Amino acid sequence: MSKTYVPNRKADEVVIFAGPCSVESAEQFDTVAEGLSKMGLSWIRGGAFKPRTSPYSFQGLGLEGVKIMEDAGKRYGLKTITEVVDTTHVVEVLEHVDGIQIGTRNMANFELLKVIGKATEGSHQPVLFKRGMAATIDEWLSAVEYITQFGNPNVMLCERGIRTFENATRFTLDIAAVPVVHQRSMYPICVDVSHPAGQTALVGDLAKAAIAAGADALMIEVHPDPKTAKSDASQQLTIPQFEELLDELRQVAAAVGKKVV
Repeated sequence: MSKTYVPNRKADEVVIFAGPCSVESAEQFDTVAEGLSKMGLSWIRGGAFKPRTSPYSFQGLGLEGVKIMEDAGKRYGLKTITEVVDTTHVVEVLEHVDGIQIGTRNMANFELLKVIGKATEGSHQPVLFKRGMAATIDEWLSAVEYITQFGNPNVMLCERGIRTFENATRFTLDIAAVPVVHQRSMYPICVDVSHPAGQTALVGDLAKAAIAAGADALMIEVHPDPKTAKSDASQQLTIPQFEELLDELRQVAAAVGKKVV
């Protein structure tokens, strides 16, 4: 497995991790994959294991969803990334996808982090490590070493908004985390703009701000028909909406000497 999936922060690229919040069916995921491929992007993301606040919410398709991702990725030449929430699934999931994500609820699940660190020790498969919704940047930077201590340096941090008193947005996007992480570490940083926005109308502006602040990557949720989505329907863009936004993001990236991939 190559070590070049995730760019370091000196690169002139902004990687886009786009795709639906949840893998719901082969048809749904294939539709998104085809669209992203036509737009010239490199990655597709999707949730197969969904840690939800309510146990009655859609929990994902599990390994079936992971295999749907793998098939679509191969069909359209896209690299795939998905979240893992259980230590027992790590090795098997890594056999089917290019990268692995650790979600906000598991930032301090140190046993899971150690298992992922050990599992990627030799392959150096990329790990996207989200900030806990109530974690400080120092806590986040400390926790990441549970992964890297085993020898995989291919980790990208992901700011996804923190929980504050403000309720105008789903979470408060800490845009300052981007330059702070660059100042305090050598890790590249992604900004998940969908979760702090919580609504499609805000996604574009947050994405532009993240690129301007120096983000190395963006995570944006895209669904063929958001109103029917089984999770996070209000914040997912349609494929045409995303394509329009992508054109704007390419212009912002060019203004700061970068290109979107």
